[in-house]
Amino acid sequence: MSRSTFIVIVTYNGIQWLEKCLKSCSDYPVIVIDNASTDGTCSFIETNFPEVILFRQKENKGFGQANNIGIHYALEQGAEHVFLLNQDAYLVDNVLDELVTFQKKHKKYGIISPIHVTNDRNKMDENFAKYMLREVTGQFYSDFVLGNPIQEIYDVPFINAASWLISKKCLETIGGFDPLFFHYGEDNNYCQRVLYHNFKIGVLPKTYVIHDRTERKKKPLIEFTEHYFSNRLLVFKKKQANILQDERMDKYFLKLRKLILKLQIQGKFKRATGYKKELAYFKEVYSEILESRKVNKTKGKHYLS
Repeated sequence: MSRSTFIVIVTYNGIQWLEKCLKSCSDYPVIVIDNASTDGTCSFIETNFPEVILFRQKENKGFGQANNIGIHYALEQGAEHVFLLNQDAYLVDNVLDELVTFQKKHKKYGIISPIHVTNDRNKMDENFAKYMLREVTGQFYSDFVLGNPIQEIYDVPFINAASWLISKKCLETIGGFDPLFFHYGEDNNYCQRVLYHNFKIGVLPKTYVIHDRTERKKKPLIEFTEHYFSNRLLVFKKKQANILQDERMDKYFLKLRKLILKLQIQGKFKRATGYKKELAYFKEVYSEILESRKVNKTKGKHYLS
């Protein structure tokens, strides 16, 4: 068993996938960080996979912070590569060997991902297929449809973190996931930082993981509900914490204040109150975003202590 590559899996009430997931990882040391599951996940792992390194959390730390615990431990054990894998994903054949071999030869690729396919292996995972539409050359789909030679790797600005191979060099330069994000948005932010520090992100087109999920139905976004504010705050943080772009929070606040004043003049007080609340949410994270941008523009093992 190679100990230069560690697999890190964050679990949360994922017992229905764990046997297949962990069996597919048997050739590598596996670190599981459990986010206070209540479905017997930890007991199942301890009984059936005693070789797995298990970190039980007393509370749900979210995707990013739980991964940081596993990444930190892997680096302490001498890992040269860390592979982040979702609890509902399974390795196909020797996918991880191929990813590691490529990353060793091409050190500018801080993150490499395989293709995500559905459980029946008949098509790409729906969300993954959407991310590949932003592939840098625009050739990914054309190459397959037109029968062109398939490139060794396709560069992308973003790919979701369901199966990332991250190099030690990348982790030492960029650090871990930013605690500004609890769940969702952390992988967007990480990819922005990877590109800012001149690493590449790529997809190996002949390697695969199964992403065994059904698409969740999106809740309707009803204006000024808690779900609405949560969504708006996430979008705001993703955009304003993006160090590839200039921070424009003050200009955005001014624009929102003008909208509130306009609504008040028009007598639309309910909507004006809603936007006031939205502005208050945004202002609460103002200093956190500024600090995030400052830290993430520097090199170091941020968030991994």
